[in-house]
Amino acid sequence: MLTINVAVLLAVIVFFRLRRRTQARSRFDEKTTVVIVLALGVLLAPTPVGQGILDVLGQLASGVTQASR
Repeated sequence: MLTINVAVLLAVIVFFRLRRRTQARSRFDEKTTVVIVLALGVLLAPTPVGQGILDVLGQLASGVTQASR
């Protein structure tokens, strides 16, 4: 249960960091955002929510591949 709470906290942090204007960000700011997003991905991956996201993205990629043929 703690993993979900940390994941929600990281998602909120990412949301507010990405709302800022692009011009106002420094390189360090962008690197920090990338690290936070990667940590969020690691926390979400083994959960049922993460598996659901993976399934949806897999179906989307499959549909795009079939549509391009």
